[in-house]
Amino acid sequence: MPAKPDHAALARIALAHITRVYPHSGPQRLNCAADWQPPEQAHPLFCGSYDWHSCVHSHWLLVRVLNRAPDLPEAVAIRQRLKRITDDAVAAEITTFERQGQGFERPYGWAWLLMLQAELLRSSEPTARRGAATLQPLADLIRRRLLDYLPRLLYPIRSGQHNNTAFALLLYLEYARMAQDQQLERLLRERSLTWFANDRGCPAWGEPSGEDFLSPTLQQAVLMQQVMDGNTFADWLDAFLPDLVVQQPATLFRPVSVSERSDGKLAHLDGLNLSRAWCWFQLSAARPRLLTVAEAHLAAAINHLEDDYMGSHWLATFAMLAQQAASEHA
Repeated sequence: MPAKPDHAALARIALAHITRVYPHSGPQRLNCAADWQPPEQAHPLFCGSYDWHSCVHSHWLLVRVLNRAPDLPEAVAIRQRLKRITDDAVAAEITTFERQGQGFERPYGWAWLLMLQAELLRSSEPTARRGAATLQPLADLIRRRLLDYLPRLLYPIRSGQHNNTAFALLLYLEYARMAQDQQLERLLRERSLTWFANDRGCPAWGEPSGEDFLSPTLQQAVLMQQVMDGNTFADWLDAFLPDLVVQQPATLFRPVSVSERSDGKLAHLDGLNLSRAWCWFQLSAARPRLLTVAEAHLAAAINHLEDDYMGSHWLATFAMLAQQAASEHA
């Protein structure tokens, strides 16, 4: 197993790109030429890390490091960064959300903003606590949109990319539970069970697709683990993946290969290995034999976090998820 980057190493990766505005990729809905704004103006708080959602989840990584290792030398820079969460910056982010319309950064960016807010709320750090209070209006806007959107989403999105429904629900649940938002948690649980509880004999057909960074099958399984009690989940998992004990469907158990890491879409597959590892580690709580599968997926990607900026601007977050799950479930 390759050496795992520690909290300090992951923090340094994130700190190196959260202030890097260009290259930048971000959708802007323009009704006229005057609507266009440079990233620094549209997103004064989250304009780095190549795109908005990567900047948001890199902030989550940094707050997670601060909460777990507050004495690291990197903690000084993290605290300084959190001071940038100001009323004016958050107001500008809200203005951009309102101008861009109800689908802006849905669901992936929404999920990571709420994950960041959950981590800020969890913190005992004064800068993080102030940041949570300041960022709450943006979290509230996303919460309102979420309460409106989920009942209108008739079918879950089972892709391996940003719009995967199960992945987003997992992150929303983290926020709802941390914020003690019972209304939101009830809706998330009801939607999760409605969409996924009756699925049986999953063939994992089409996995992996060539630009995936999430496994629809495994994200769904971990979501059910979060919303079902232990015995109910064990029965569900036996029905959903009945041949798990013999490592079938085989495609889920083999780490994927990456052909070109300077191509942002093809580099998604490093993220797939990391997100699968995150899922397998969590599922190993119910099936301990899955630990070796999780470790193999983590090993396949962990040395490639900084090979190219197309990966380095986001992969550390998924490495953090995987390593966190490994420490909790190994």
